[in-house]
Amino acid sequence: MYREDCPYCNIKADVEQDIVFENETCYFIQKESEQQVLLGSGLIIPKKHKRDVFDLSAQEFSGSRELLLLAKELLDKKFSPDGYSVGWNTGKAGGQSIFHAHLHVIPRFKDEPFAGRGIRYWIKQKENKRR
Repeated sequence: MYREDCPYCNIKADVEQDIVFENETCYFIQKESEQQVLLGSGLIIPKKHKRDVFDLSAQEFSGSRELLLLAKELLDKKFSPDGYSVGWNTGKAGGQSIFHAHLHVIPRFKDEPFAGRGIRYWIKQKENKRR
């Protein structure tokens, strides 16, 4: 499936996106503008338009894992990060802003101001408690 209005369906048209790896079902991309703060970060994106991770086929999920392992190998060699934050934002309340499934791959470094604060840190704050 393809959607004209989806930036991830049109990934090859975006000159700022660098396709680092691809397989039959997915791309691993990096965006130059995000490298200033999130050094080495990238996204794994299915080639077919799927709204979120729950819509992925078994083959797309497997393809995502394959690229995740390739990305980790590359990023380990290039940047030697101290850890990773890896995750899917799903639905508006879950932080998804582009409704084409994508897996965030973010190398983390112990000298970052927010080192040690993972995905759950921000959502488990007392200020985020439902009323």
